[in-house]
Amino acid sequence: VARRLSLRKHPECHSMAGGKAIEHLAQTGNRQQHTFRLPMQQYRNCDFSFSGLQNLVNKVIIQKEKEEGIQEGEILSCVKDIAAAVQHAVAVHIIQRTYRAMLFCIKNSILSSTNATLVVSGGVASNQYIRKGLQTLADANDFAFLCPPPRLCTDNGVMIAWNGIERLRAGLGVLHSTDGIRYEPK
Repeated sequence: VARRLSLRKHPECHSMAGGKAIEHLAQTGNRQQHTFRLPMQQYRNCDFSFSGLQNLVNKVIIQKEKEEGIQEGEILSCVKDIAAAVQHAVAVHIIQRTYRAMLFCIKNSILSSTNATLVVSGGVASNQYIRKGLQTLADANDFAFLCPPPRLCTDNGVMIAWNGIERLRAGLGVLHSTDGIRYEPK
């Protein structure tokens, strides 16, 4: 969405990563100006998907570009409102699906209903709006909430490397020889 909105060209966001730019603009946007249907509401599982939401957002952006008479790549006057609406839809989708997973785990005795913990990490954990929503979800369901500081949530490469270091130290799942392994590009 940040790429499609050309947020690198926005004067407030030129040096920010896409997710950070969306979060920044959303702070002063009106999320009620656009309502995006939440993804996967018909499925009673814990899966996440944002492709349907992305399609809806793209349609709105195209419509707004036509209304404003601007070309793709120019900044829409309603960019903050779109950012706020998208951030809200993503947050609600994540919270709903996480809640479903929490209930599933308790019902199936995967987690104890006491001393359960919700751990949030990765790029999503650096977004304060989403983080607060998940904190509220955890609190409302008597789950502890663990989340690294935002500065440690922005680079998945660092987290993957850190996980690799920890696994190597513990001797878990470490492959010492690549003989017989076939690698294929995507």
